[in-house]
Amino acid sequence: MDASKMTVSINKAINTQEAAVKEKHARTCILGTHHEKGAQTFWAAVNRLPLSSNAVLCWKFCHVFHKLLRDGHPNVLKDSLRYKNELIDMSRMWGHLSDGYGQLCSIYLKLLNTKMDFHTKNPRFPGNLQMTDRQLDEAGENDVNNFFQLTVEIFDYMEWELNLFHTVFKSLDMSRSVSVTAAGQCRLSPLIQVILDCSHLYDYTVKLLFKLHSCLPTDTLQGHRDRFMEQFQKLKDLFYRSSNLQYFKRLLQIPQLPENPPNFLRASALSEHISPVVLIPTGNSPPDSETLVETDDLVGMDSSSHQSIPENKFDDIFGSSFSNDPFNFSNQNGMTRDDKDRLIEQLYKELALLRDELGKFKAESHRLVSNLRGRIQELEAELAEQKHLREQAVDESDFLRTELEEWKRKTQDTEKAQKSLTEIERKSIANEQRYTKLKEKYAELVQSHADLLRKNAEVTKQMTLAREALGDVERSKKELEDSYQRVNEHTQRKAQEQIHEMDELQGALESSKQEVKLLQNSLETSKEACITQRKELEEGFLQCLMREVEGIINEALQKLDEPLYTSGSVSTDFLISRTVAAVDSTEKLDEAWKRHMSDTSDINSLLPSLVQFGNRISDVIMQGAQTRTSDKLCDSCRTCGTEALSYLSTLKDKSLQSGADCSQITAVLQHIADIAQVTSSHYT
Repeated sequence: MDASKMTVSINKAINTQEAAVKEKHARTCILGTHHEKGAQTFWAAVNRLPLSSNAVLCWKFCHVFHKLLRDGHPNVLKDSLRYKNELIDMSRMWGHLSDGYGQLCSIYLKLLNTKMDFHTKNPRFPGNLQMTDRQLDEAGENDVNNFFQLTVEIFDYMEWELNLFHTVFKSLDMSRSVSVTAAGQCRLSPLIQVILDCSHLYDYTVKLLFKLHSCLPTDTLQGHRDRFMEQFQKLKDLFYRSSNLQYFKRLLQIPQLPENPPNFLRASALSEHISPVVLIPTGNSPPDSETLVETDDLVGMDSSSHQSIPENKFDDIFGSSFSNDPFNFSNQNGMTRDDKDRLIEQLYKELALLRDELGKFKAESHRLVSNLRGRIQELEAELAEQKHLREQAVDESDFLRTELEEWKRKTQDTEKAQKSLTEIERKSIANEQRYTKLKEKYAELVQSHADLLRKNAEVTKQMTLAREALGDVERSKKELEDSYQRVNEHTQRKAQEQIHEMDELQGALESSKQEVKLLQNSLETSKEACITQRKELEEGFLQCLMREVEGIINEALQKLDEPLYTSGSVSTDFLISRTVAAVDSTEKLDEAWKRHMSDTSDINSLLPSLVQFGNRISDVIMQGAQTRTSDKLCDSCRTCGTEALSYLSTLKDKSLQSGADCSQITAVLQHIADIAQVTSSHYT
């Protein structure tokens, strides 16, 4: 194929008209890459187009480039990698436009970059993603770690496919028949490539997850299952919506995903999986004469067509009469016989070259037919095996039904526990800094308490010494009394002297008693001071903790309007579970506060209840923002945060503490759960 002819087709396919790319021009571009075994001509033509200034032009470029990556020569990927940074910059530039084709071009360019990265990391995957089960096993090299990483990369690949799918639908007015308008078809036509990609990616994801579950513990793959469930629901909805559009009905038959997702915890469920196949009926878009000529020139022309080419050229040069009189060389356009011989020889050489090229194309065609036949045989074998497995499953169903119900119940409980554990682990990282601050403040409180205990020990030691001194005095008194009795019996002479000594000792005893009394009063005063200081410290710590909780809730309220936290990636069922947990923490905090009001020294249960209350209220607000099903839900989350802050303000104010009421918070949380339940039922 002539490079100039391919350049003309590229410029016709990628233009500024808001209409779908014509299939005949795109097919010429694809055949051109096979002819030149690369995409040099394509990029040479594209680099001259103003892709950064016209969004429709860029959108149609993405569509044609997507087709080349899927169906063009394998060297298209290698030739295109050098332009990867330019595509990234162009995606970033179009992302600043929020209307028209700006966001569409930005997401499509990101998808194409992701596709190039995927095929670069996984060269065993062809551009059109068509692989047998054996080839899929070889791609992972029978290593569970490779299969694990490959599944993650397919998830990332599928994520951008679904983003483009969703963004295109979001940009259309679905209340009108947009699929029959030129502008609507311009936006919808690239989704054919997306549907083809998604059908294969979904099939490989299911098979890889069954393989991983046969080798790894179920809890290790919880994240994979959650991500698959999210993409399953999105792809099922998008396939259903696409199948109802008139534009797709006449071009391809879109498969429908099963009602329920595969159960990866049951190995035999793999036999129930049916690979989704996108059928493209023949005759829906008949090629025009130009397309037929291009196809015959490169793929389907026979020897007679090759022979007609030099004959026609020969007639054009020598005239039609030459065939009637081959020996008449004297009057044919003034050419000599030697010139004609050289031209004939040149034409025969071109004919030989065309025949060699035809042989190569025929060999390639036979190879493709052989591969397709082998694929058919593999599919037939897989079908027979699936039928056999289905018969076995039917035979075992009666025996396993009772055990299955019990196992499902236990599995659901286990999955809920695993989800809670995963959520706790995720939140623990976010709360680590807050915990560190609380730990430091608590350490200060402990240090202060230790100082008071040391002071208390010193006072206790002084009191012990005073008691010992009092005991010595009492023992001395008893000895003196005994001595007095003995002296009184033996001699009366020393009575006055003994009485005098007795008075002195009595005075010393009274003085010692006064000292002991003073020490006892000092000890009681120190104890009261310790208790008062401890209460004050506990009250400064409680107030500080309340401010920290208020900060957590305020931070969550500020993130309600940030786009990063409004992606809509959280399910309503998960939001309902968070509201239940928040109601429980609110009631626990209310009970702990009432116990604290009745006994101010009881603060042990109040502190963890307060921290848990703040974290769970913040969690409900952030999860509600990420669910983002309606403005009503967002307003309710903001009201929840406001009520929580008001409740904390009441607890901080001593004049209002006795009347603190958390009923408004629980009512708002229940309202959020009701909205989420209605939304979940609507989508179901």
